Amino acid sequence: MATVIGLTCYPIKGCRGTSSPDADMTQAGLAHDRAFMVTDEGGVFRSQRRDPRLALVRPEIGAAGEWLTLRADGMDTVRVEVDLTSTRRDVELFGVRYTGVDQGDAAAEWLSEMLGRPSRLVRVPPEHDRVTDGLTPGTCGYADSGAVLVTTVSSLTALNSRIEARGAEPVPMSRFRPNIVIDGWDEAHAEDRMRRFEAGDAELAYAKLAIRCSVTLVDQESGCRAGPEPLRTLADYRRAPSGVAFGAKFSVLRPGKLSVGDEVTVTAWGDSAL
Repeated sequence: MATVIGLTCYPIKGCRGTSSPDADMTQAGLAHDRAFMVTDEGGVFRSQRRDPRLALVRPEIGAAGEWLTLRADGMDTVRVEVDLTSTRRDVELFGVRYTGVDQGDAAAEWLSEMLGRPSRLVRVPPEHDRVTDGLTPGTCGYADSGAVLVTTVSSLTALNSRIEARGAEPVPMSRFRPNIVIDGWDEAHAEDRMRRFEAGDAELAYAKLAIRCSVTLVDQESGCRAGPEPLRTLADYRRAPSGVAFGAKFSVLRPGKLSVGDEVTVTAWGDSAL
């Protein structure tokens, strides 16, 4: 039997996630997931690709989403009242223009000091209507390309076996920043073949493989690059047309509550794209 063993929300894109035993799955993914984004002064998103110190930012958001707290070692804590009504500003994510609600100077000054570069914090506006692509289209906030990233323990075990065989250190699951982690299958990369599954009250459908970038080279505890793994080893056996893959992106068919320990029931399987 496969079960959910991890649920993690990342309120600010690129920053540290918050794991919890229970979560609400919305149409756009786990509640508050990637609802906020750090940008430069021109509105272009910041990522751990160029700003690995984002991994050291520990955001906390209240259940109702009214307050956001920013924490990091060596920094004063800042508590921001979430603004949904101010004038929208243009933001850019992977070359695509969206809008965001700027969260004010206090958050901007804190992030600018933390990253050592001028930065602003924006939130997805209530009217945000982004449509994501893939086998099952969906929607999401500022996530890269899909609402929910799913990985499995068996996939990480298979990857780390290959990494260790070449004399390198294994990597933790945190390198891949998943929303849902599943355990209980012997088959590695079974998430590639899931087409529909249920967990708790929620139902999700497969969109696409998760193509991995240099963020996976960042140690999420230190905020420093620690490459070349896992990309070096993934390139040996997980090549897709647009890059190397680990995990899969899913769209939400039915929102609802889910919890660590929930059974994962796959209602439709398909063939892997790899």
